[in-house]
Amino acid sequence: MTTSPLDRAADSFAAELARQRMERGLSKKQLATLMGFDPSYVSHVEGRRHRPTEDFARRAEAVLEASGAIWQRFREYDHLRHARTERSQRESAPPDRWLPPGTGLIVESETANLTHTDAGYRCVIRRELYNAGTEPVTRYLVRIAVDRYPNDPGRSNRHHRERPLTFAELQLSAYREEAGEREVMHWRAKHDRDAFKEIWLIFENTERRFPLYPGHRATIEYTYLVGRDKWGPWFQRAVRVPTRHLAIRLDLPAELDPQVWGAETSLSAEEGPLRTAIDRHDEGARAIFDWATDDPPLNARYRLLWRFRAEPEPEPDADRVRPSERMRALGIVQRGADLLRQPARPFDLPSEETVARQVVDRLVTALARLDELHPFAKGVGIAAPQLGIGRAAAVIRPPDRTAEPLVLLNPRVVDTAVETDEQYEGCLSFFDHRGLVPRPLRLDVEHAQLDGSRVITSFEFGMARLVAHEVDHLDGRLYIDRMAPGVPLVPIEEYRESGHPWRY
Repeated sequence: MTTSPLDRAADSFAAELARQRMERGLSKKQLATLMGFDPSYVSHVEGRRHRPTEDFARRAEAVLEASGAIWQRFREYDHLRHARTERSQRESAPPDRWLPPGTGLIVESETANLTHTDAGYRCVIRRELYNAGTEPVTRYLVRIAVDRYPNDPGRSNRHHRERPLTFAELQLSAYREEAGEREVMHWRAKHDRDAFKEIWLIFENTERRFPLYPGHRATIEYTYLVGRDKWGPWFQRAVRVPTRHLAIRLDLPAELDPQVWGAETSLSAEEGPLRTAIDRHDEGARAIFDWATDDPPLNARYRLLWRFRAEPEPEPDADRVRPSERMRALGIVQRGADLLRQPARPFDLPSEETVARQVVDRLVTALARLDELHPFAKGVGIAAPQLGIGRAAAVIRPPDRTAEPLVLLNPRVVDTAVETDEQYEGCLSFFDHRGLVPRPLRLDVEHAQLDGSRVITSFEFGMARLVAHEVDHLDGRLYIDRMAPGVPLVPIEEYRESGHPWRY
């Protein structure tokens, strides 16, 4: 059983080597051949019978293209093996020498700021990047995770199922700086979960592309906002890219008497207290907490936690949420927003095919989440303006759940039946009520395909009503505009047809 830090570091190197090798589907013999070593040598290193050498680590890093992970493990082992003076000398080396050539992207410095505001928590992450690899970097992956009750996973899971984090509420913005120039970066969603988002920051915008070339440096900054109903009293930074310096700042209201402490975790050690103290100083009505570390090990996690000793007790019914507030929490724009009263801008197809696909993907994702929270026996639709996107796209899930969702791009009603009927409709943008709305029993709609061609589709009965509702959204209308004068809205508590299809 290993007990010394040096033994644990050697074990971590061997484990990282084995993981990277297996991810690439290589046997030990194949890896040894590619590295130019005797076939038994890799087996001896992974089996902890031989300690790693610098030459071995460099070759393994280059062959496996491990983005610095193997080399970082060797550095940790090598630092423990050498005397303190030699270690300090190596750590002061310039950034372009602290990793071997071809190891990819590194973070020379990260500063993470979390500010308690009236609207929630505002997070600003700033990273100084250096491309130590051999290929241009065109995107950077960031993760945003929330956990309302970090000490009660079950309660957190229930909370975020009912109040999922949405891209709309994050108000994410990203910038890139190089040589004094600041440019907007585009971003694209990779994973969308209730309490977790993965996002690609793209090194381009509508004006141009600006890859980070080998040997070049650039600074990226991204900002997002999370409401206090979704953000628990913790802030964590995980080291997923080789990093030289990490600094964290919390900006909290002094009047709430914040108490802050921290913990750290690595692959070779269980969670323990931060190795250095958190500094506090007050600036007017704000309490500022700073903490920093140099050369954090790869995959280490640093968590700052706090509690407000002067925070008022929540009201007993604070967890009870109106249906409209639940929709708002999902990122659905609510009645009263100007965007719901503006005609949506059509897509220029096929030149805007990529943009149209991205909008449709967001609509489909939102529909899937909605279906998890409500039965929608009559079917359900969502238009892009309801997600804060002023483009002419809508997606409709028919009453038959086995049917594929209907995608409408640039739709236009070209003919309607003379016969109409009245049925109760609901709207995601004011979900607390239902209204009796007259609609035609048949609707002919011309709509665009991604290749720019146009087709005309005829819809009847329930699908005609769903389509008409969404086309109205894209024209800047709500269903209340279609109701007869003097007909009142029915509060959701009094509506008795939820879970039942329309009757024809």
